[in-house]
Amino acid sequence: MFRKWHLFTPGPVPVAPEVLLAGARPTPHHRLPEFSAVLTEIREDLKKLFQTERPVFFFASSGTGAMEAAVANLFSPGERVLVVCGGKFGERWGEIAEAYGLFPLYLHVPWGEAVSPETVERALAQDPEIKAVLLQAHETSTGVKHPVKEIAQVAHRAGALVVVDAISALGVYPLPMDAWELDVVVAGSQKSLALPPGLSFLALSERAWERVETSRSPRYYFDLRREWKAYQKETTAYTPAVSLLLSLRESLRLVRELGLPRLFAHYALVSRACREGVSALGLEIFPQVPCEALTVVKLPEGLDGGALTKLLRRRYGVVMAGGQGKLKGKVVRITHMGYQSPLEVVLALSALELGLSELGWPVKMGAGVARALEIIRDKAEEVYA
Repeated sequence: MFRKWHLFTPGPVPVAPEVLLAGARPTPHHRLPEFSAVLTEIREDLKKLFQTERPVFFFASSGTGAMEAAVANLFSPGERVLVVCGGKFGERWGEIAEAYGLFPLYLHVPWGEAVSPETVERALAQDPEIKAVLLQAHETSTGVKHPVKEIAQVAHRAGALVVVDAISALGVYPLPMDAWELDVVVAGSQKSLALPPGLSFLALSERAWERVETSRSPRYYFDLRREWKAYQKETTAYTPAVSLLLSLRESLRLVRELGLPRLFAHYALVSRACREGVSALGLEIFPQVPCEALTVVKLPEGLDGGALTKLLRRRYGVVMAGGQGKLKGKVVRITHMGYQSPLEVVLALSALELGLSELGWPVKMGAGVARALEIIRDKAEEVYA
């Protein structure tokens, strides 16, 4: 009875009670006018979140489904795309491209480093047949943040589209689709929207939509042409995830009331507090250019990350994410997304200190917590007033 779970994984994330309750209401029929009104409200709020005037589509899938929808609808077998590959999710872009018969050119970036626009520009210049650049706004497996705006400019000068996986970035920091002329932006429900998993989103520029009309890739459920016809009739092509959409409407209402600037300021504050708290413990932040969605901590040599996350989960109910791929056992990932107050970061750092100490690493107990509290104290009135 004393066990309370604290979720610090980069998806799923903690969900607000009112959002959960919205999805627990009686399920309406999805073809009635009343539900069309719900869809219209959701779609308008999604456009504000994406900061676009373009329609935003959604599917009953994880974010990977929207990534696949982007590839299936924009390209034809045999076409070449440039894949920025600096982590597990960069690899996923390439795997999806290969599954659809594309020829991905991999631009490998050391894990933890951001790709430079100049590197992308050189790669595009070497192969004028490249149709698009596929990348992450930030690579969740490493915590690194890529210069999306600058890469979009480089891609457009070369006549290529830019397709952005913003699954754990949208709603965390400014990523204005229209202002930055991003051609495709992909997102998921179990990240900053603080929903259960099961919804994915994508929006396309006019330039990208022209590709949809000419793509020769096979598609059925993820066919955006079918979805656009349904969109114009204020419905969906197939049965949507009705309960999740009711929760989404509530989540988007909370975002609308809070406002994007305040939401971005919250993430900027808690991520800074966590990073500086980690540094105060004598630990390193893994990525060179860290994002605001999560903090990726490089663990001391010889300390097993798997043992650390297992200890925190079993003894204290604190669930953090370990490393993926070549980072397995070497880092711990602490998310800041979802239904979290600024003091959640204090709890996360407390748990980290406890775990490190119990595994024998010499940690000055309270040092990380003290630094995080100082950061929060100095900015709380500005951010949360």
